[in-house]
Amino acid sequence: MTTHSRLTRQRFAVVISCLSVLLVCSVLACAMIGPVRINLAEVFSPGVEATILFRARLPRVLLSVAVGAALAMAGTVLQALLRNPLAEPHILGVSGGAAFGGVLTLFFADQTMLPAFLVTPVGAFAGALAAMLAVYRLGTVHGKLQPYTFLLAGVVCNAFTGALIMAVNSMADLFQTHGILFWLMGSLATTSYPLVAASFVYVLLGGGLLLRETRSLNALSLGEESATQLGVDVAAVRRLCFVVVSLLVGAGVAVSGMIGFVGLIVPHVTRLLFGPDHRLLLPASALVGGVFLAGADTLARSATGAAEIPVGVVTALCGGPFFVYLLRRKGGQDFGI
Repeated sequence: MTTHSRLTRQRFAVVISCLSVLLVCSVLACAMIGPVRINLAEVFSPGVEATILFRARLPRVLLSVAVGAALAMAGTVLQALLRNPLAEPHILGVSGGAAFGGVLTLFFADQTMLPAFLVTPVGAFAGALAAMLAVYRLGTVHGKLQPYTFLLAGVVCNAFTGALIMAVNSMADLFQTHGILFWLMGSLATTSYPLVAASFVYVLLGGGLLLRETRSLNALSLGEESATQLGVDVAAVRRLCFVVVSLLVGAGVAVSGMIGFVGLIVPHVTRLLFGPDHRLLLPASALVGGVFLAGADTLARSATGAAEIPVGVVTALCGGPFFVYLLRRKGGQDFGI
Protein backbone atom coordinates (compact mmCIF):
# COMPACT_ATOMS: atom_id res chain seq x y z
CA MET A 1 0.00 0.00 0.00
CA THR A 2 1.23 3.48 -0.84
CA THR A 3 2.23 5.55 2.18
CA HIS A 4 0.75 9.04 2.26
CA SER A 5 1.80 11.94 4.47
CA ARG A 6 -0.45 13.21 7.20
CA LEU A 7 -3.01 15.76 6.04
CA THR A 8 -2.08 19.32 6.97
CA ARG A 9 -3.58 22.65 5.96
CA GLN A 10 -0.59 23.31 3.75
CA ARG A 11 -0.86 19.98 1.96
CA PHE A 12 -4.62 20.44 1.55
CA ALA A 13 -4.13 23.91 0.06
CA VAL A 14 -1.38 22.76 -2.30
CA VAL A 15 -3.33 19.75 -3.61
CA ILE A 16 -6.62 21.61 -4.08
CA SER A 17 -4.85 24.59 -5.69
CA CYS A 18 -2.98 22.37 -8.14
CA LEU A 19 -6.12 20.42 -9.05
CA SER A 20 -8.08 23.67 -9.47
CA VAL A 21 -5.45 24.97 -11.89
CA LEU A 22 -5.57 21.63 -13.74
CA LEU A 23 -9.36 21.90 -13.96
CA VAL A 24 -9.26 25.44 -15.36
CA CYS A 25 -6.63 24.44 -17.92
CA SER A 26 -8.70 21.40 -18.88
CA VAL A 27 -11.81 23.52 -19.38
CA LEU A 28 -9.94 25.94 -21.64
CA ALA A 29 -8.25 23.14 -23.59
CA CYS A 30 -11.45 21.12 -24.05
CA ALA A 31 -13.36 24.21 -25.18
CA MET A 32 -10.79 24.78 -27.93
CA ILE A 33 -10.90 21.19 -29.23
CA GLY A 34 -13.47 20.18 -31.82
CA PRO A 35 -14.13 19.51 -35.51
CA VAL A 36 -13.92 23.24 -36.24
CA ARG A 37 -10.63 24.94 -35.39
CA ILE A 38 -10.86 28.07 -33.26
CA ASN A 39 -8.73 31.12 -34.00
CA LEU A 40 -7.86 32.71 -30.66
CA ALA A 41 -7.47 36.11 -32.31
CA GLU A 42 -11.13 36.03 -33.36
CA VAL A 43 -12.93 34.64 -30.29
CA PHE A 44 -13.51 38.04 -28.65
CA SER A 45 -14.98 39.55 -31.81
CA PRO A 46 -18.53 38.84 -33.03
CA GLY A 47 -18.36 35.97 -35.48
CA VAL A 48 -18.43 32.23 -36.03
CA GLU A 49 -15.49 31.46 -33.72
CA ALA A 50 -17.03 33.35 -30.79
CA THR A 51 -20.40 31.65 -31.33
CA ILE A 52 -18.88 28.18 -31.45
CA LEU A 53 -16.70 28.75 -28.38
CA PHE A 54 -19.07 30.61 -26.06
CA ARG A 55 -22.46 29.32 -27.20
CA ALA A 56 -21.72 25.70 -28.11
CA ARG A 57 -18.53 24.38 -26.52
CA LEU A 58 -17.96 26.27 -23.27
CA PRO A 59 -21.38 25.61 -21.65
CA ARG A 60 -21.06 21.95 -22.60
CA VAL A 61 -17.59 21.67 -21.04
CA LEU A 62 -18.77 23.43 -17.88
CA LEU A 63 -21.76 21.09 -17.62
CA SER A 64 -19.43 18.09 -17.93
CA VAL A 65 -17.38 19.49 -15.03
CA ALA A 66 -20.48 19.80 -12.84
CA VAL A 67 -21.76 16.30 -13.68
CA GLY A 68 -18.31 14.73 -13.31
CA ALA A 69 -17.86 16.33 -9.88
CA ALA A 70 -21.30 15.16 -8.73
CA LEU A 71 -20.80 11.54 -9.82
CA ALA A 72 -17.25 11.39 -8.43
CA MET A 73 -18.36 12.63 -5.00
CA ALA A 74 -21.29 10.21 -5.01
CA GLY A 75 -18.96 7.28 -5.75
CA THR A 76 -16.46 8.37 -3.09
CA VAL A 77 -19.16 8.52 -0.41
CA LEU A 78 -20.79 5.23 -1.38
CA GLN A 79 -17.46 3.41 -1.23
CA ALA A 80 -16.87 4.79 2.27
CA LEU A 81 -20.36 3.97 3.53
CA LEU A 82 -20.31 0.43 2.18
CA ARG A 83 -16.58 -0.23 2.64
CA ASN A 84 -16.62 -1.71 -0.86
CA PRO A 85 -14.48 -0.36 -3.70
CA LEU A 86 -16.97 -1.61 -6.29
CA ALA A 87 -19.71 0.69 -4.98
CA GLU A 88 -20.71 3.25 -7.59
CA PRO A 89 -24.05 4.96 -8.44
CA HIS A 90 -24.37 3.23 -11.80
CA ILE A 91 -23.56 -0.25 -10.48
CA LEU A 92 -25.79 0.12 -7.40
CA GLY A 93 -28.84 1.05 -9.47
CA VAL A 94 -29.09 4.64 -8.21
CA SER A 95 -28.43 6.05 -11.68
CA GLY A 96 -30.98 3.60 -13.08
CA GLY A 97 -33.59 4.81 -10.61
CA ALA A 98 -32.80 8.42 -11.47
CA ALA A 99 -33.04 7.61 -15.18
CA PHE A 100 -36.45 5.98 -14.73
CA GLY A 101 -37.71 8.98 -12.77
CA GLY A 102 -36.33 11.31 -15.42
CA VAL A 103 -37.80 9.32 -18.33
CA LEU A 104 -41.18 9.12 -16.60
CA THR A 105 -41.32 12.87 -16.01
CA LEU A 106 -40.09 13.56 -19.57
CA PHE A 107 -42.88 11.37 -20.95
CA PHE A 108 -45.62 12.99 -18.90
CA ALA A 109 -44.17 16.46 -19.47
CA ASP A 110 -44.64 15.95 -23.20
CA GLN A 111 -48.16 14.65 -22.64
CA THR A 112 -49.21 17.49 -20.30
CA MET A 113 -47.10 20.32 -21.80
CA LEU A 114 -45.29 20.85 -18.49
CA PRO A 115 -41.79 22.42 -18.73
CA ALA A 116 -39.37 19.46 -18.82
CA PHE A 117 -36.48 21.48 -17.40
CA LEU A 118 -38.48 21.97 -14.18
CA VAL A 119 -39.96 18.52 -13.63
CA THR A 120 -37.09 16.31 -14.85
CA PRO A 121 -34.70 17.10 -11.94
CA VAL A 122 -37.50 16.43 -9.44
CA GLY A 123 -38.36 13.11 -11.06
CA ALA A 124 -34.70 12.08 -11.32
CA PHE A 125 -34.07 12.90 -7.66
CA ALA A 126 -37.19 11.00 -6.57
CA GLY A 127 -36.19 8.00 -8.67
CA ALA A 128 -32.62 8.02 -7.34
CA LEU A 129 -33.81 8.28 -3.74
CA ALA A 130 -36.37 5.51 -4.20
CA ALA A 131 -33.73 3.23 -5.76
CA MET A 132 -31.27 4.03 -2.97
CA LEU A 133 -33.83 3.24 -0.26
CA ALA A 134 -34.88 0.01 -2.00
CA VAL A 135 -31.29 -1.19 -2.39
CA TYR A 136 -30.50 -0.19 1.19
CA ARG A 137 -33.44 -2.19 2.55
CA LEU A 138 -32.58 -5.20 0.41
CA GLY A 139 -28.91 -4.97 1.42
CA THR A 140 -29.68 -4.87 5.14
CA VAL A 141 -29.77 -8.32 6.72
CA HIS A 142 -30.82 -8.68 10.37
CA GLY A 143 -30.36 -4.97 10.88
CA LYS A 144 -26.80 -4.93 9.54
CA LEU A 145 -25.72 -3.65 6.14
CA GLN A 146 -24.08 -6.37 4.03
CA PRO A 147 -21.93 -4.75 1.28
CA TYR A 148 -21.96 -7.83 -0.97
CA THR A 149 -25.74 -8.18 -0.69
CA PHE A 150 -26.00 -4.44 -1.31
CA LEU A 151 -24.17 -4.85 -4.64
CA LEU A 152 -26.42 -7.74 -5.69
CA ALA A 153 -29.48 -5.67 -4.79
CA GLY A 154 -28.08 -2.92 -7.01
CA VAL A 155 -27.81 -5.34 -9.93
CA VAL A 156 -31.44 -6.38 -9.42
CA CYS A 157 -32.52 -2.73 -9.17
CA ASN A 158 -30.71 -1.94 -12.42
CA ALA A 159 -32.51 -4.75 -14.22
CA PHE A 160 -35.88 -3.73 -12.80
CA THR A 161 -35.54 -0.02 -13.62
CA GLY A 162 -34.22 -0.92 -17.07
CA ALA A 163 -37.39 -2.89 -17.72
CA LEU A 164 -39.55 0.00 -16.49
CA ILE A 165 -37.68 2.43 -18.75
CA MET A 166 -38.27 0.19 -21.76
CA ALA A 167 -41.96 -0.05 -20.83
CA VAL A 168 -42.28 3.74 -20.77
CA ASN A 169 -40.26 4.02 -23.97
CA SER A 170 -42.59 1.60 -25.74
CA MET A 171 -45.51 3.95 -25.06
CA ALA A 172 -43.69 6.99 -26.49
CA ASP A 173 -43.84 8.16 -30.09
CA LEU A 174 -40.89 7.85 -32.49
CA PHE A 175 -39.54 11.33 -31.75
CA GLN A 176 -39.70 10.81 -27.97
CA THR A 177 -38.15 7.34 -28.28
CA HIS A 178 -35.10 8.64 -30.15
CA GLY A 179 -34.59 11.46 -27.65
CA ILE A 180 -34.98 9.16 -24.64
CA LEU A 181 -32.56 6.54 -25.99
CA PHE A 182 -29.88 9.12 -26.83
CA TRP A 183 -30.34 10.74 -23.41
CA LEU A 184 -30.03 7.37 -21.66
CA MET A 185 -26.67 6.75 -23.33
CA GLY A 186 -25.36 10.01 -21.90
CA SER A 187 -25.36 13.41 -23.55
CA LEU A 188 -23.93 16.69 -22.29
CA ALA A 189 -25.04 18.77 -25.25
CA THR A 190 -26.34 22.13 -24.02
CA THR A 191 -26.18 25.79 -24.92
CA SER A 192 -27.89 26.95 -21.72
CA TYR A 193 -25.79 28.78 -19.15
CA PRO A 194 -28.73 28.87 -16.67
CA LEU A 195 -28.82 25.05 -16.81
CA VAL A 196 -25.07 24.96 -16.12
CA ALA A 197 -25.47 27.39 -13.21
CA ALA A 198 -28.32 25.32 -11.72
CA SER A 199 -26.18 22.17 -11.98
CA PHE A 200 -23.34 23.84 -10.10
CA VAL A 201 -25.78 24.94 -7.38
CA TYR A 202 -26.75 21.29 -6.83
CA VAL A 203 -23.11 20.22 -6.80
CA LEU A 204 -22.03 22.92 -4.36
CA LEU A 205 -25.01 22.27 -2.08
CA GLY A 206 -24.46 18.51 -2.03
CA GLY A 207 -20.69 18.83 -1.76
CA GLY A 208 -21.01 21.26 1.15
CA LEU A 209 -23.27 18.87 3.07
CA LEU A 210 -20.92 15.94 2.45
CA LEU A 211 -17.82 17.92 3.47
CA ARG A 212 -19.36 18.32 6.92
CA GLU A 213 -19.40 14.53 7.25
CA THR A 214 -15.85 13.76 6.09
CA ARG A 215 -14.62 12.90 9.61
CA SER A 216 -17.55 10.54 10.02
CA LEU A 217 -16.75 8.97 6.65
CA ASN A 218 -13.17 8.44 7.81
CA ALA A 219 -14.49 6.66 10.89
CA LEU A 220 -16.94 4.56 8.87
CA SER A 221 -14.08 3.40 6.66
CA LEU A 222 -12.79 1.57 9.73
CA GLY A 223 -16.08 -0.29 10.20
CA GLU A 224 -19.42 0.31 11.88
CA GLU A 225 -18.31 -0.82 15.34
CA SER A 226 -15.19 1.34 15.29
CA ALA A 227 -17.19 4.33 14.06
CA THR A 228 -19.76 3.87 16.82
CA GLN A 229 -16.99 3.69 19.44
CA LEU A 230 -15.63 6.97 18.07
CA GLY A 231 -18.99 8.62 18.68
CA VAL A 232 -20.41 8.53 15.15
CA ASP A 233 -24.17 8.13 14.78
CA VAL A 234 -23.84 5.65 11.94
CA ALA A 235 -27.55 5.50 11.07
CA ALA A 236 -27.91 9.29 10.93
CA VAL A 237 -24.77 9.72 8.81
CA ARG A 238 -25.92 7.04 6.39
CA ARG A 239 -29.38 8.58 6.03
CA LEU A 240 -27.96 12.02 5.31
CA CYS A 241 -25.33 10.74 2.89
CA PHE A 242 -27.79 8.55 1.01
CA VAL A 243 -30.15 11.50 0.52
CA VAL A 244 -27.33 13.81 -0.62
CA VAL A 245 -25.93 11.15 -2.97
CA SER A 246 -29.42 10.76 -4.44
CA LEU A 247 -29.57 14.53 -4.93
CA LEU A 248 -26.20 14.59 -6.71
CA VAL A 249 -26.97 11.59 -8.92
CA GLY A 250 -30.47 12.85 -9.69
CA ALA A 251 -29.13 16.27 -10.68
CA GLY A 252 -26.45 14.68 -12.87
CA VAL A 253 -28.79 12.25 -14.60
CA ALA A 254 -31.43 14.95 -15.16
CA VAL A 255 -29.07 17.03 -17.31
CA SER A 256 -26.87 14.36 -18.87
CA GLY A 257 -28.63 10.98 -18.81
CA MET A 258 -26.87 7.84 -17.58
CA ILE A 259 -23.09 8.20 -17.49
CA GLY A 260 -21.54 5.25 -15.72
CA PHE A 261 -18.23 4.44 -14.05
CA VAL A 262 -17.16 8.02 -13.25
CA GLY A 263 -17.92 7.28 -9.60
CA LEU A 264 -15.85 4.10 -9.82
CA ILE A 265 -12.70 5.25 -11.62
CA VAL A 266 -12.19 8.73 -10.15
CA PRO A 267 -12.32 7.89 -6.40
CA HIS A 268 -9.80 5.07 -6.85
CA VAL A 269 -7.36 7.15 -8.86
CA THR A 270 -7.69 10.07 -6.43
CA ARG A 271 -7.27 7.81 -3.41
CA LEU A 272 -4.15 6.30 -4.96
CA LEU A 273 -2.66 9.76 -5.56
CA PHE A 274 -3.67 11.59 -2.37
CA GLY A 275 -4.58 9.01 0.24
CA PRO A 276 -7.81 7.85 1.90
CA ASP A 277 -8.52 10.85 4.18
CA HIS A 278 -11.96 12.06 3.05
CA ARG A 279 -11.26 15.62 4.15
CA LEU A 280 -8.99 15.81 1.11
CA LEU A 281 -10.31 12.88 -0.92
CA LEU A 282 -13.83 14.25 -1.36
CA PRO A 283 -12.98 17.72 -2.79
CA ALA A 284 -10.07 16.26 -4.77
CA SER A 285 -12.40 13.66 -6.30
CA ALA A 286 -14.81 16.40 -7.32
CA LEU A 287 -12.06 18.28 -9.17
CA VAL A 288 -10.60 15.14 -10.77
CA GLY A 289 -14.11 14.03 -11.75
CA GLY A 290 -14.65 17.33 -13.55
CA VAL A 291 -11.36 16.94 -15.43
CA PHE A 292 -12.11 13.31 -16.32
CA LEU A 293 -15.62 13.85 -17.67
CA ALA A 294 -14.66 17.02 -19.54
CA GLY A 295 -11.93 15.03 -21.30
CA ALA A 296 -14.24 12.08 -21.97
CA ASP A 297 -16.92 14.32 -23.47
CA THR A 298 -14.36 16.13 -25.62
CA LEU A 299 -13.22 12.75 -26.95
CA ALA A 300 -16.84 11.72 -27.56
CA ARG A 301 -17.67 14.80 -29.64
CA SER A 302 -14.40 15.11 -31.57
CA ALA A 303 -12.98 11.61 -32.08
CA THR A 304 -15.12 10.80 -35.11
CA GLY A 305 -15.15 14.21 -36.79
CA ALA A 306 -18.56 15.75 -37.33
CA ALA A 307 -20.35 12.70 -35.91
CA GLU A 308 -20.76 12.34 -32.16
CA ILE A 309 -20.83 9.30 -29.91
CA PRO A 310 -22.54 9.36 -26.49
CA VAL A 311 -20.17 10.21 -23.66
CA GLY A 312 -21.59 7.26 -21.71
CA VAL A 313 -20.00 4.97 -24.30
CA VAL A 314 -16.56 6.50 -23.66
CA THR A 315 -16.83 6.23 -19.87
CA ALA A 316 -18.08 2.64 -20.17
CA LEU A 317 -15.14 1.71 -22.39
CA CYS A 318 -12.84 3.09 -19.68
CA GLY A 319 -14.81 1.77 -16.72
CA GLY A 320 -15.44 -1.78 -17.92
CA PRO A 321 -11.79 -2.89 -17.91
CA PHE A 322 -11.21 -0.92 -14.70
CA PHE A 323 -14.08 -2.77 -13.01
CA VAL A 324 -12.66 -6.13 -14.11
CA TYR A 325 -9.24 -5.11 -12.76
CA LEU A 326 -10.71 -4.24 -9.36
CA LEU A 327 -12.73 -7.45 -9.30
CA ARG A 328 -9.71 -9.60 -10.12
CA ARG A 329 -7.19 -7.84 -7.89
CA LYS A 330 -5.93 -10.25 -5.26
CA GLY A 331 -8.72 -12.69 -6.06
CA GLY A 332 -11.42 -10.44 -4.56
CA GLN A 333 -9.81 -10.46 -1.10
CA ASP A 334 -9.94 -6.68 -0.89
CA PHE A 335 -13.71 -6.72 -1.30
CA GLY A 336 -14.64 -9.10 1.42
CA ILE A 337 -16.36 -11.46 -1.01
